[in-house]
Amino acid sequence: MKRLTIQYPLITEKATIGASIGVYVFRVNDDATKPEIRKALKDAYSVDAEDIRIIRTKSKQRRLGRTFGIKPGFKKAMVRLKTGQKLDVLPK
Repeated sequence: MKRLTIQYPLITEKATIGASIGVYVFRVNDDATKPEIRKALKDAYSVDAEDIRIIRTKSKQRRLGRTFGIKPGFKKAMVRLKTGQKLDVLPK
């Protein structure tokens, strides 16, 4: 079974500010490449990506009482759309 390339848009304060200038942030599959992300955006949202930046966040150790756990890392993509295009993924 093939996993989705784009999992969901990340909605943070920084991502909301970026959306005003045409930069959107998505959580993506760990195996996703820039061409795959570009194609998935075209298929899912019918928009063209001008620039894609990929960021891999590291896993972090967390503690609850005396129990230690690991918060898994993930991969996210910052996508700048071509001028004149918008996405409606952020809440109003």
